[in-house]
Formats: sequence, C-alpha cells, structure tokens
Amino acid sequence: MVAKSGGDWSGDAAQQARSLVLLLATLAATITYQAGLDPPGGVWPDNKNGHMAGDPILLTVNAGRYKAFYYCNSVAFVASLVAIILVQSKVMLETHVLEAAMVLDLFGLIGAYAAGSSRDLSTSIYAMALAGAVLVYVVIHVVFFTLNHGDPTPEEIKSVDKRRKRLLLFAVLAATITYQAGLTPPGGVRLQDDGSSGHQAGDPVLFYNFPRRYTAFFYCNSVSFMLSIALIILLVNPHLYRPAIRSYALAVCTGAGMFGLMGAYAAGSTQHLKTSIYIFVLGAVVLFVIAVLLLVFLDNRNANVTSQPRPENDDDEERKTKQAKRKYLMLLGILVASVTYQAGLDPPGGAWQHSGSGYDAGNPIMHDNQRHRYLAFFYSNSTSFVASIVVIIILLLEWKDGKRWSLKVMNTTIVLDLLALLVAYAAGSSRGWKTSVYVVALVIAVLAYVAVHIVLAISCCHSPREENSVDPARVAPAG
Repeated sequence: MVAKSGGDWSGDAAQQARSLVLLLATLAATITYQAGLDPPGGVWPDNKNGHMAGDPILLTVNAGRYKAFYYCNSVAFVASLVAIILVQSKVMLETHVLEAAMVLDLFGLIGAYAAGSSRDLSTSIYAMALAGAVLVYVVIHVVFFTLNHGDPTPEEIKSVDKRRKRLLLFAVLAATITYQAGLTPPGGVRLQDDGSSGHQAGDPVLFYNFPRRYTAFFYCNSVSFMLSIALIILLVNPHLYRPAIRSYALAVCTGAGMFGLMGAYAAGSTQHLKTSIYIFVLGAVVLFVIAVLLLVFLDNRNANVTSQPRPENDDDEERKTKQAKRKYLMLLGILVASVTYQAGLDPPGGAWQHSGSGYDAGNPIMHDNQRHRYLAFFYSNSTSFVASIVVIIILLLEWKDGKRWSLKVMNTTIVLDLLALLVAYAAGSSRGWKTSVYVVALVIAVLAYVAVHIVLAISCCHSPREENSVDPARVAPAG
C-alpha cells in the first residue's frame, strides 16, 4: 500500500489503499463466486453409474484435482469478502493485514486456475511456473535497467503512479476474463464418457478434435492470466512497481499479456487457421484506420493553429480534462474487450457436443445452422475486440501524450468499436433478420429521443425572459 514514513497515513494514501483493496477484492469475489457455482468440467446431466445429476463431473473423475480447485477457489472467495468487510478499518490498512490477505487471495486464484484449467499434473505445474517466471523476469529487468537511474523526482513519482492505475486496470481486465475462460474453455466440455474413442467426461471438447488449437488457446490464455496476477502482485507495493514501471519492465509484461489475449481469442473463437489469421489482419486494419484518423485530425489542428498564448489556468484545466478523457476511454476499452472476449469464446447458440454429418463437436452451432448470421456476429465481435485492445495498448503507452487531437482519434475509434459491438449484438442475440432490424430501429429511436431532449434543453436555455433581460451596465446614466 501507499504509506508514509513513520506509519502515518494521510487521507489520500488511505483512500488509495481502500480503492486498491476494493478493486482487487471485488475482482476476486466476482470470478470465484461464478467459478464455485459453475465448476470446471461441468456437471452430470443425469443419474447414472453411481453419480447424481448436478454433481461436478471433475469430482467423480478426478477427486483430488477438484478438491484442490475447490479449496483454492474458496480461500480466494472468503479472503475477498473479509477484505471488503474490513476495508474501512484504518488499523487494518496501517498494519498491512489487508495487503497480506489480498496476496493470499491472488495465490489462491493461481492454485484454483492451475487445478481447474487442466487435467494433468505437468500442465498444472507449467501454468503455475509461468507466474514465477514473470516475477523473476521483472526482477532481472529492474536490476539491469535501473543501475544508472538516480532517485526519482516528485514529478516522476506522480507520473509513475498515474501509469500504475492504468496498468492495474489492464491487469484486472485480463485476470477476470482469462480466469473464466480457462475454467470453461471454448467449445465446452464432454458431459458423457465415450469408451470407443477414449474421451472422458469433463474434458474439453476442443482438446480432442483440435488438439493444437486447444494447446495454443490454453497457453496463450494462461500466459495472459499469470502475467496479470503477477502484475497485480507487483503493483501493490510502491517499492516494487515504481522501479519496474520506470524501467519499462511492466510495459513489456503488459504487451505480452495483450498479445496473449489476442492469441487466445484467435485460437479459441474459431476452428479454422484462415479465420485466425483474419483476426490478426483486423489488428493491422485497425492500426491503419487509426493512422488515417491521426493524419486527418492533425491536418485540421494545423489549419486551426493560432498564435495567441493560453493562460496557465486554461492549461491546467485542459490537462485535467484530458486525464479524465483517458480514464473514460480506458474504461470503455476494458468493458468492450471483456464482453467481446467472452462472447467470442462462448458464441451465441452454443457448440456441438458430438460430431455428425457436416459438423464437428466443439464447433459453434450457429456456424452450421445460420452461417451468414454467425459470420456477421463473428467479424463484428472480432473487430470490436481487436479495436478495444489496440486502444488500450495506445492509452497504456501514453502515445502522443498531451495532444488533444490524439484523444479525438481514440474517441472516434471507440465510437466505431461500439458500433461494431451493436452489430454483433443484433446478429447474435436473435435468429431472424426481422428481429435484428428491430434492434437497429431501437437505436434510431433512442437517438431521436436524445435529439428531442437536446432541442428542448437548448430552447429552455434561450427563453424569452433571458433574451428580454437588460444589462444594467449597458444602460446610459441619466443626464
């Protein structure tokens, strides 16, 4: 946490500590609660062979692994609730009890993920080793790249703390969506044993039909999850995150985490290599569009440049406005990336449980029954996901920091991002084109309502009473 020397806590420091604990505890409580009620491997659909319908499949086929997942997940959940309840206690903050509880919480998440996302011991060990490898890399990077760095100035500390908030938002995003995706992989899990093929209930369907693709998804998703957990652990302590941010060690980890997310999405959202390549092509297209928008806004800015100096108060106000704009864009990007990642891995309509004539188990049902609607959903959802990831990366790197027109570019990209999200919703939430048209009509109706409200507000601001009012200063004195 952020503590002052001598153990005295200022109001700002205590508020920052409470905000951090609430953010992490809320994250952990949300994902562990869902994972506990919907355990990895699914549940039995019927009473048969000594098990009851509704019981976890993993408890029957691998009791030791299920118990490891259950207790690690429960420890993380209980620790989160305790931290949320006690976060208002100043004594808990000063003694760093809640900080220790949140670290225990994060290690519980690591154990639950390692036990629930795989079915063999070696893979679980590899997954847990990833977090340790990240921490070791950050330490080595900081040691070698901060040898010639002096003590940071107050301005540098303030800038680092701002960047830390953005990195923490990314880490929360990645940890939330990758934890859920790792425990409930794309394509679903088998609900019955298949003696002829050797497939066991509770195993991922994608693992048997497309083993290479599932392996690519698993490790990309695991890398992103472990990176995010390691980032959160480092971002808790200022003695760790300040040199790590100044040496760009956390920037490297963030970039690797972003590419891990894109790799997991490309491998898990489709079963065809060509379509996966299209996703990365979409990233290049989004960057091209952003470059074009930069040129357009830059030309407009150069055409409107004036030689009049700005007062310092206006500069301070503009700086605060741009900082609030960055937070707004970052939150929107995180929101869109979260929902599109989950929707891409778990598409509407579900996935086939068994292979048949013309389709394979694990493939999206909508892809075979309503191909055009699925393609409209998939490409719109993928465009929205890739665009949000690109915007998050640019905001984290503070690219073109201080330029108002660069924020306009990001804002335009987010608007296009939300439009793609709307198309994906219209295509994936219904099974008839008529219903999709209704969704578009609802958007038009909402925009019309907003337009009417704006017109009424403007008319009220320019009421006849204000127009007929006379300024006493402009009245000439008598005589």
